[in-house]
Amino acid sequence: MTKCAQTVMEELEDIVIAYGQSDEYSFVFKRKSNWFKRRASKFMTHVASQFASSYVFYWRDYFEDQPLLYPPGFDGRVVVYPNNQTLKDYLSWRQADCHINNLYNTVFWALVQQSGLTPVQAQGRLQGTLAADKNEILFSEFNINYNNEPPLYRKGTVLIWQKVGEVTTKEVKLPAEMEGKKIAVTRTRTKPVPLHCDIIGDAFWKEHPEILDEDS
Repeated sequence: MTKCAQTVMEELEDIVIAYGQSDEYSFVFKRKSNWFKRRASKFMTHVASQFASSYVFYWRDYFEDQPLLYPPGFDGRVVVYPNNQTLKDYLSWRQADCHINNLYNTVFWALVQQSGLTPVQAQGRLQGTLAADKNEILFSEFNINYNNEPPLYRKGTVLIWQKVGEVTTKEVKLPAEMEGKKIAVTRTRTKPVPLHCDIIGDAFWKEHPEILDEDS
């Protein structure tokens, strides 16, 4: 999913940030983007089709022994938010939703796979419980500290543009030499980089003010 999202960002460079969790990804375009003359239908169809084709194209890189059982498809919608604060609230809600769903699923499957409860019994056990109750079940019954679970699952994935050094091999031949020598060359380019960090607080946005730059 993240590889597909990176491919979408590299194709549509006006995307300044993306956030993904579970089977969903959100893409934020520059405020002043004029791609496709700002036609919402073009944004939606291009992103969805690029994502779906990338999903098929890169599938074997991640699941070598598991063939696709049917052609995948992704839907989408375009939303215009009036200001940066509303946009941040939306992304915060997405990350909060990631935490709520993952905490529930972590406890649910621990009850099913380790305690032997049926899915219906596990669902009944968790009905009406709060986050503190779920954390207590994980710690007291399964010795799991939820805060130590991988941040990928607790916080989702944030994609932003960052400069990255890439090492490539280049053959260099000097005038006095018959054969060239292969040397490692480091080149810097900007690419979408995945982060698993908090975007609800202000620290992330203060560290990356260029994302919501009013002039972008």
